[in-house]
Amino acid sequence: MSAQLIFDLVPLGAIVRFFDGTPRPPERHRKKLAAWEYRNRGGRLIRKQPERRVGNTVISASITLHTGDYGGDGVVVLRVHRTFPVDRDLTFVVTERPKLGAVRVLDRAGEDAELVYLANSRVDAETWLESHGYPDAVLDEVTADATAAGVVDWRTAA
Repeated sequence: MSAQLIFDLVPLGAIVRFFDGTPRPPERHRKKLAAWEYRNRGGRLIRKQPERRVGNTVISASITLHTGDYGGDGVVVLRVHRTFPVDRDLTFVVTERPKLGAVRVLDRAGEDAELVYLANSRVDAETWLESHGYPDAVLDEVTADATAAGVVDWRTAA
């Protein structure tokens, strides 16, 4: 599936893998393996940015994946996000969709919102929000429409 289909069909909160189609190098080739792993990973879909205009420049639509957190003892020091334009030549696969009834905590309202937490329930989302302080946060429950959004022609898009 292309990045454009991810943008069009997949709901925020889904786990998405991406790959470039090249075979994995042997473990002994550490630098080649690190470069391959950079182009063949996965993460949670946290943002979909529509095409926008800045002056005379058109910035194409894009998707952003949260690929990891680094830190220790329960403290996150670094969050890693990867943004891909929708015309990127990688292949994407949805491995998991947000569960029905889960609640997405978005940092703001609107189509440019970013997922900051995916809760199992509204109570869990409200509890998390109290301790993390996003003043403009919006709670968005995952509905049957969102989980079925990836079904195209009676087949799943994943």
